[in-house]
Amino acid sequence: MTLTAPSEIAQRHLTLFANKHVLLAGELEDDFAQQLLSHAARVSVFTTHHGYATRMANTDIHVHAGAEYTDDSAVDVVLFYWPKSKAEADFLLAMLTHRLGANVDWIVVGENRSGVKSIEKRFAPYGQVIKQDSARRCSLYHGQCTSPAASFSLADWFHDYPLQVGSLSLTVRALPGVFSHKSLDDGTALLLQHLPDIQGDVIDVGCGAGVIGTVLLATHPSCTVTCVDVSHLAVASTQATLAANGLSGSVFVSDMLGAVSGQQFDAIISNPPFHEGLETFYHATESLLENAPRYLRLQGQLAIVANSFLRYPPIIEKGFGQCDTLAKTRRFAVYHARKAR
Repeated sequence: MTLTAPSEIAQRHLTLFANKHVLLAGELEDDFAQQLLSHAARVSVFTTHHGYATRMANTDIHVHAGAEYTDDSAVDVVLFYWPKSKAEADFLLAMLTHRLGANVDWIVVGENRSGVKSIEKRFAPYGQVIKQDSARRCSLYHGQCTSPAASFSLADWFHDYPLQVGSLSLTVRALPGVFSHKSLDDGTALLLQHLPDIQGDVIDVGCGAGVIGTVLLATHPSCTVTCVDVSHLAVASTQATLAANGLSGSVFVSDMLGAVSGQQFDAIISNPPFHEGLETFYHATESLLENAPRYLRLQGQLAIVANSFLRYPPIIEKGFGQCDTLAKTRRFAVYHARKAR
């Protein structure tokens, strides 16, 4: 796989990793960790992304996946890829400095447009990092953690906000880096306003903080709801949202429908992603739409919300034979299809 620009700038400083125990974390996208195997004494990754963890699983990389880093192995150097969300960066810095402790070198890389330039200020409570290199609109910072976070509790990082659905008052709980972390997004709000009549077994694909699944369980108590997301942070958020509202559903990590292969549902509901990191990314959602019919029972329904400019209706029509637009604004559209054969 071609290296990302942040990895290319890190590649110019391989001596910093020589014979060290290296941990990669943050916005991991490529296979640079495998290249480091020939330079470092040990290479580990911590990722909140199930898809990336799966890709690294059959290599010599030590993979730690989840919402929280809990490994006790000694680490000499952290190679931290700056995430697109500054709130997620703060969350990961606090978690990792607390867990890894003092006297650990930190190398931070990221695209300038991602906000990586704020690392000097954001890392200040833990030590000092100084800019060492720049190339391809990316920057590399190097320093050391001398004052790790005194404590870290995942529970302290949830942001709660209210959600009113008719006469129902619900609570959403979301961790940093999760879609709709601070408030309900306009696309999901439109989808919730125009949901078709739904019964039976429902799966919310790309559940984020669990808004759709929570609303379905609260308003359709006869439904069985499964929530899946590729992000461990999203899964933890959905579990917390359901618990906060006294609801129960099945929640687990899955790359789109990958973890439910062979199962069928009465409805697939989704506000699918089309961004991966800083780049526009359509493949995952297009794959979901193409494969949706075989995950639905006869007369099963698909309902999604998407940006209006995205060319999803032809893909839906190809699989279902039809695609209805239930609602449309200047920015979003709600599409619906039913499996008739």
